[in-house]
Amino acid sequence: MSTTTRITPRMLHQLAIRLTDRDRRLIRLIREHRVLTAAQISEMFFDTDDAARKRLLSLTRMGLLERFRPNLPPTMGTAPYHYVIGETAAAVLASEDGVDFGDYGYRRDRVIGIAFSQNLAHTVGTNGIAARLYGFARRHPDAELLTWWPENRCTAAWSPIARPDAFARWREGDHTIDFFLEYDTGTEPLDRVARKLEGYAELTESSRIVTPVLFWVQGERREANLRKKLKHHPAQMFVPIATGHGATLDGSVDDGPASAL
Repeated sequence: MSTTTRITPRMLHQLAIRLTDRDRRLIRLIREHRVLTAAQISEMFFDTDDAARKRLLSLTRMGLLERFRPNLPPTMGTAPYHYVIGETAAAVLASEDGVDFGDYGYRRDRVIGIAFSQNLAHTVGTNGIAARLYGFARRHPDAELLTWWPENRCTAAWSPIARPDAFARWREGDHTIDFFLEYDTGTEPLDRVARKLEGYAELTESSRIVTPVLFWVQGERREANLRKKLKHHPAQMFVPIATGHGATLDGSVDDGPASAL
């Protein structure tokens, strides 16, 4: 990762000339999602992985992005590059938003801290759902991910009643649907995962707004077992549910998470 750089008006002016609209959307989405992998960024913005790799390298060299590779066990090979915004990108976004950089809330230690977070895999996995939806919409003009709220924004809005991993509004043709996402990494007992439905039932009752919940798990067998538990949970009478599993993100189902909506 790079070291802290002093941002000057001249530097911002030079970047304004070099940055494309896609670059600006890219760094803004990385800020909103905290971290995105090279493959996720490629899915969201580029037609080929090679084009993504070249542009990400340029943005990194300009100091807009920083990247790291998490440590993996030797048997799992090398992790992909993970990207976070750099101080320069934060200055660009602050300028675009008309906010003084000192008030923008950027702290490099917090941004880099994601690399050492115990929740990194969960955050990246959740962001992978967003990436696939953005990618699907990019390839299908009649589809659009209108809204995506990450976990921190969901927590501010609905905790402690419910703590979704994300909230989304998805449009396909004339059909629009809101949904909460529960992204399961497989580390929690399924009974505990199913009990999360209770919070959504309480939220439905208090808000009078019925919002479906998408449970995304790792594997077909775990999905089948979770569906059995959800089917017999009393709260399922009040909250529409859908389930999906990680294999659909690997190409076995072309639509990925869009097929569950």
